Amino acid sequence: MQRNIARLNTAYKNFFDGRGFPQIFYGKTAQTIREHLPGICNYFISGTTSGVMEGINNKIRLVMRLGYGLTNFNNLRSRLLGCCS
Repeated sequence: MQRNIARLNTAYKNFFDGRGFPQIFYGKTAQTIREHLPGICNYFISGTTSGVMEGINNKIRLVMRLGYGLTNFNNLRSRLLGCCS
């Protein structure tokens, strides 16, 4: 497992870190990949995503939009707990 991660890091450095074609034309993309490479590797290792958490956050935003103007936090909390349970 660690050997595969090391190979991926080496391939990435050879491809993106030089001043060749990818760095010139895809500099922002290369920087983003460089910053998120551990998370990208973890996805391929474990195969899990954050889709469930994103769905919960989306539902919370929806309830907050529908409850616009609520001044009582306990009412908002009750709506969230009822919606997500």
